[in-house]
Amino acid sequence: MRPTYRTEPSADHAVDEWLASHGEDQAAPVIAGDTSRPNLYSRASWEPLFRQMRESAPLNRVEGTAYGDYWNVCSHALVSEVEGKPDLFSSSWKYGGITIADPAPGEEFQLPMFIAMDEPEHSAQRKTVAPAFTPAHIAELAVKLRAHTGAVLDSLPMGSRFDWVEKVSIELATSMLATILGFPWEDRHLLTFWSDWAGHMEAARIPELFQVRREVLTEMATYFHLLWEERRASPEGVDLLGMMIRSDSMSEMGPMEFIGNLALLIVGGNDTTRTSMSAAILGLDRFPDERAKLIADESLLPNAVQEIIRWHTPIAHMRRTATADCELAGQRIAAGDKLALWYISANRDEAVFPDADRLDLSRANARRHLSFGHGIHRCVGARLAELQLRILLEELMKRRLQVNVVGDVRRVHANFVNGFRHIEVELTPY
Repeated sequence: MRPTYRTEPSADHAVDEWLASHGEDQAAPVIAGDTSRPNLYSRASWEPLFRQMRESAPLNRVEGTAYGDYWNVCSHALVSEVEGKPDLFSSSWKYGGITIADPAPGEEFQLPMFIAMDEPEHSAQRKTVAPAFTPAHIAELAVKLRAHTGAVLDSLPMGSRFDWVEKVSIELATSMLATILGFPWEDRHLLTFWSDWAGHMEAARIPELFQVRREVLTEMATYFHLLWEERRASPEGVDLLGMMIRSDSMSEMGPMEFIGNLALLIVGGNDTTRTSMSAAILGLDRFPDERAKLIADESLLPNAVQEIIRWHTPIAHMRRTATADCELAGQRIAAGDKLALWYISANRDEAVFPDADRLDLSRANARRHLSFGHGIHRCVGARLAELQLRILLEELMKRRLQVNVVGDVRRVHANFVNGFRHIEVELTPY
């Protein structure tokens, strides 16, 4: 019998309470060019700042922010260039990892994970989990995902308002993650709770919440350690836990690396997928002509998936750290400098995507988005995320259901996961 694990407060609720008691972050002086301010994303007010930067200074340095000094990398070309040079621009946790937030001075609770490793460790661990995302395995998963998606949609109330994020996006993303991990179905909602705390950079930055986050992640590790030991006795199967157990590079991970890789898989499989399923509803509601176009021509669906993921970038940024003095876009970058690669800006780069702020389901180059990264660190689960979104849209169209946004849209107060907390909707048939 497993111990009882906490399921509240959510990371979002804890951050909200902290902000309410300490004052909103806009009370602090606004530093010119500081794109790390979480309220830019919670209020969806980031577009003008990044547009100005792409036009005048797609690579620019900002100093003295709450996240320290860093370079803004804003254009599609520059983000791609930096990601294409992993030896020069490191993802390693040893240099600071993959988010703009630095570890606290003297902090030992650091989480190595294969996305935050350089070669050769990165590829060795990535190859372990890659078989879970092969076309053959994804085709098998598609049958389960479609059945559960249909069941969730059939359970929704017609003509009544409800929260799409809670009832659909979280449920489908969590269920998919439990399936690929081989996680006990009855406990699957723990994955949502852990994912929110693991991926919430504001919770990691606020000292009072950092300790709570540490405790939550420790509980997550305890649960998975018990599950890991159970599975060692019968490691057959093609789920991710079985693959990790059988892997030479991952079976003997230390405790921090164990927690780190679990956090990566949970956040990558949960937050990004559920964000895309929420963004699809918001985008199709905001651009009704595009929704009508898709209903009239379902062959647009594969491209529509790519365009939705471009239009609303699930992960706003990734961080790289220069390993040596170098030059980028005519500017000197010093060894140790932190670079914030703003995927959210690159995906709205007008030089690549004309009329980039518009959702255009027939956009010819939608697949050039950088939402899943570029180069050796491109998201290993990208195909699965695309599949879940495509199945959701197919099942909605099969049922001839239109999802209308009729109330509040609340976003996550963070600069990393560009997610949604609540979207009030109503279903109508067409």
